[in-house]
This record gives sequence, structure tokens and C-alpha cells, in this order.
Amino acid sequence: MGKYIISCCSTADLSEEHFKSRDISYICFHYELDGKEYLDDLGKSIAFDDFYKAMQNGAETKTSQINANEFEEYFETFLKEGYDILHVTLSSGISGVINSANIARDILSERYPDRKIRIVDSLGASSGYGLIMDKLADLRDEGKSIDEVYDWVIKHRLDMHHWFFSTDLTFYIKGGRISKTAGFVGGMLNICPLLNMDDTGHLIPRYKIRTKKKVIRAIVDKMEECAEDGKDYSGKCYISQSACYEDAREVADLVEKRFPNLNGKVEINHIGTTIGSHTGPGTVALFFWGKTRLDK
Repeated sequence: MGKYIISCCSTADLSEEHFKSRDISYICFHYELDGKEYLDDLGKSIAFDDFYKAMQNGAETKTSQINANEFEEYFETFLKEGYDILHVTLSSGISGVINSANIARDILSERYPDRKIRIVDSLGASSGYGLIMDKLADLRDEGKSIDEVYDWVIKHRLDMHHWFFSTDLTFYIKGGRISKTAGFVGGMLNICPLLNMDDTGHLIPRYKIRTKKKVIRAIVDKMEECAEDGKDYSGKCYISQSACYEDAREVADLVEKRFPNLNGKVEINHIGTTIGSHTGPGTVALFFWGKTRLDK
């Protein structure tokens, strides 16, 4: 069996320690903060708390995806060493980065005709995308070939559920995801929208829930409804959060109480600077394996 690496973008929102411990390679997106460009390098250039504090203080943010030249250079380092590549991208529903990866693959396939380069659209984001990568590392470590792992992720990527809520609508309004009028009314009524990712990898607002306490309960109710085996769910569960660890911890505590067969404790990660540039602070996202996602 040929040797291969599994790879993703930094927008899988796992810690550097996690990536290293599972031998998952990654390439970084870019973002700007008040006109200065940085790598989305898992909080090394700017600590996550400082990044979100800057946003709260009015800093302007802008993001840019990885271009084809960057992918070409990144992929070639592995190809030169004789590795095949399985790279999983951020959802095409929220980014066009898969197009850059495919361009680089096509160029390099001519240069390295004996090597395999497999590109997969995760149809996921943040630590849900990360949880997919963690599973692929399991499969690789079990001895599965690159083609077996590729086939598995294509078949099962929509089994990863993504549910989000936000207690701060400021940046959803700024980015045009919520109208100014709806945002003003939502703020006055203390509404926290609950969103999920549909079967095309787009984020869709589903419910308008009044008060943080109720939306925290609602997101865990959704996990019970959608998770594999319901309350008997025995897989892993990840949470991502943007400068609202206490809210994320409250969700995690409820999950651990309601799902006694959970595989380990809930892992809480940061929403990285690329996705966080659009959500702003105050977002909590819950990820778990469940029934195949449908657009409803």
C-alpha cells in the first residue's frame, strides 16, 4: 500500500497540538486585521482572545482563501518525498478554496503522474470539519488505503452535523447575513438565532430563539434528535466557540450529562480567525455524527 498524508485547511479549527498528535497536515488561510495581513495559523500570530477583542473594538477584518500557487507549493513538498495526498477542503458552500486545490492537483498530476492527489469537499466547517479529519486519521491508522479513506469520506461527510448559535448579531448584520432591521429587533428581544449546515454545505438560519438559556438547551435538543443512536450516541463531540468559552462550557456540560456513552469528554476549540472574521465573538458551534444531513 502506498504511503500517503491526510491534509486539510486551517479552517478545520483544531489546535496545533491536535493536528500534530494525529499526524494531520494543514495549510493556512489568510486574513487581514485593520489592513495588516496575517496567516490563519491557529492563533500563533494573534491570540484568539486578542483577535476577538479587536473586533469588538471596531477593527476591520477581511479574509482570503489559499490560492492555487500556494497549494501547488504545499502539495509538492509531500509529492517529492514520495507521498500520495488526500486533502479535504473547507465547504464549497462557504468558500471557493476547493477550486484552487483542484487547479494545483491538475498541474502536479502532470508533473507526478505516478502519485495520487485526492481532493475532497468536506461540506463542513470549523471543528465539524476537524472531527471529520480526526476520523480519517483513525481510518489511516487502521491501515486503510488512500482510496478506501477517500471513498469513506465521500460517503459519510454528510453524517457530520453542524449546529450554531450566536448571542451577538453585530457581525452577522455587518456581513449581510441578517438585515439591520431584523438585527435591531433581534437585539431588542434578546433573540439568538440557531443555524445549521445543509446538505450543500451552506449555513442556514433555522430558528429564532429568545434568550441564551433557551438556545443552549435547544442546541443540545437538536443533538438528541439528530445524533447517531440518539441519547445512546457513542461517538465524539466537538464544540467551537468565539470568545464565549463559558457558553460553550455550559453546552458541553449538558451534552456530557445527556449522552452518557459519549466517546470521551466534549472537546472545546476556538473558532479560528477566518471563520471568526464573519461570525465575530459570541458564536458557539456543536458538532457530532448523526443521520445523513438533509436540507431541513
